[in-house]
Amino acid sequence: MFSGIVAAVGRIEHVEALADGVRITVDTNGLDLSDVIVGDSVAHSGVCLTVVEMDGARLRYDVSRETLNCTVGLDTVGGEVNLEKSLRLADRLGGHLVTGHVDGVGEVVKFAPVGESHELVIRAPASIAGYIARKGSVTVNGVSLTVNRVEGRDFWINLIPHTVAVTNLKHLAPGSKVNLEIDLIARYVERMLEWKNDAAQA
Repeated sequence: MFSGIVAAVGRIEHVEALADGVRITVDTNGLDLSDVIVGDSVAHSGVCLTVVEMDGARLRYDVSRETLNCTVGLDTVGGEVNLEKSLRLADRLGGHLVTGHVDGVGEVVKFAPVGESHELVIRAPASIAGYIARKGSVTVNGVSLTVNRVEGRDFWINLIPHTVAVTNLKHLAPGSKVNLEIDLIARYVERMLEWKNDAAQA
C-alpha cells in the first residue's frame, strides 16, 4: 500500500528486453534506500514494482508485458518516474490509500497555469469514469490528488506549486497519457451495491 505522496523523482536509465516484458534500471535520485531490500515494493508513477536488484542508488525491476500494456511511462529511457516506498503501519497517511494497481490510462485535456497554481483537466477511460467524483481522491502518475469538478469523462484538478515542482506532472501537456488509480473505497461501494441488488433478486 502507498499514500500517493511522492518522495523523489527518479529516472529510467536502462531498459532491457525480456522474453515477456522488460527489466528497467532506475536512478532513484536521492530516495532514502536505507530500509529497502530486494523484494520490496516501490511505486513508479503509480505502478507498484518489486525490487529485483540493487546497485547503490540504482534499483532494477522486471516489468511484465501485461503491466506495460495497461500503464504508461515505464519503458522509456530517460523518462522521469514519481517514486514512493510502500507504507509502514506507523507512517502518516498524508494522501489516501493507494494500491499501486493502475485502473486505466487517462489523457490530459488541459494543463495550464492559473495564478500561482496549475489547472489540470484529464479525460478518464469510460470504464473508470464513473468512479471519479467531485471532492473525491484520485491518483495521477502516483500522486494523490483531489477532484474539483467532473463533467462526463473529464475531471478537473488544481495543482499547487509544490506538487508541480516535486513530481513529474510538471512535464504534462495536452495529449499526455497518465496512469490513473481510482479511490479504493469506490470499488467497495460498487461491490456492496451490486451484491445487495443480486441478493434482493435471488
